[in-house]
Amino acid sequence: MSRQNRDQKSNPTAHESEAVVLKPGREKPVRQGHPWIFSGAIAQLPHDAPNGAFVDVTDSDGRWLARGMLNRRSQIQVRLVSWVQDEAIDDDFWRGRLLRAINGRRALEAESNALRLVFAESDGMPGLTVDRYADWLVLQVGTLAMDNRKHDLAAMLMALTGARGVIERSDLALRRQEGLSEAQGLLAGIAPAGPIEIHEGGQRFWVDIVGGQKTGFYMDQRANRRRTAAYCTGKRVLNAFSYTGAFAVYALEAGAEFVTNLDSSYEALEMAETNLRLNDMDVEGQSEQIAGDVFEILRDWREPGAPRFDVIILDPPKFAHNQAQMEKALRGYKDINMQALHLLPPGGTLVTFSCSGLVSADLFQKVVFGAAVDAGRDVQILEWLRQDRDHPVAITFPEGEYLKGLICRVL
Repeated sequence: MSRQNRDQKSNPTAHESEAVVLKPGREKPVRQGHPWIFSGAIAQLPHDAPNGAFVDVTDSDGRWLARGMLNRRSQIQVRLVSWVQDEAIDDDFWRGRLLRAINGRRALEAESNALRLVFAESDGMPGLTVDRYADWLVLQVGTLAMDNRKHDLAAMLMALTGARGVIERSDLALRRQEGLSEAQGLLAGIAPAGPIEIHEGGQRFWVDIVGGQKTGFYMDQRANRRRTAAYCTGKRVLNAFSYTGAFAVYALEAGAEFVTNLDSSYEALEMAETNLRLNDMDVEGQSEQIAGDVFEILRDWREPGAPRFDVIILDPPKFAHNQAQMEKALRGYKDINMQALHLLPPGGTLVTFSCSGLVSADLFQKVVFGAAVDAGRDVQILEWLRQDRDHPVAITFPEGEYLKGLICRVL
């Protein structure tokens, strides 16, 4: 650890006298509790405070507003953590935030031993997410100030949860904006010997927390898997962008006639088949795993003689990581939904998602509307879906609501 970082950790308010000063009229979001301050709202930055330090924020008249994490390299130059002027940002502060987040998930432990324990800004810890998989934790860090403290945070998490180990999977695009490179590896305790078995709603899954996508499993879809399964009884189901097949397991448990898992990753499809076997399902008789580009295959299946499905599930990865990618992302969402609608019979069900935070629920619904118009299909919305309860959204931070979905019926 550098001397600078040691000094910051031992004296967390060392730079509190050097304030970030906002431009006139730009203080309202801060007073209302929004945790981000963009560079365009700032009139003056501290001269000596290093990036990663905690700094006070004042309005243009010098009135104290909040305290947050400074990083001049980022477009979001300050990420706020406290609106209490005499509150020290020390180990007790972080331990308290972690404990509050963990306790807020206690009610969900009966449903699953795979939960998101910390959800960044929504839990008052910008840039930090922590997922629990049975006896292990997976930590992702996206901000410089949190990165400076990740080993201490990992030790606190071990003590608070009794976990056997904390694995870092900090491969977020956000890190590049913060001047950080990707980081992976063991932060505390011991690493698992291989994939970990978890349970969720009576189903069982193997999860690779070291090499899997994101932190290994899409636990934000927990409730949506259950709701989608209710439409699958006796149906032929296409699970597109299937990853390790969690939607397929739920669908077959609910009595689906047949499920096709479609994904670009051979490794994910192998794990999907393993998960079907783990749940004692008829892999050969009731399912198939197809590797390929979802866009191309859906388009090919519009030809006569191609497979037909009663239910199509679209759960693609994030298409829009920043505003510059939005136009292309919206075209992508429209295209896959249009192709899926072409394949469904009257009375068929489309379950479609977007996990791009920049795409609002209203905008996503408009995209699906456009796809229906272009496909010449009449569609009803039956249900609106969102991320599960271990991904809460702070009312002061609507950006925390990133997952949105629709269950639609084709008339």
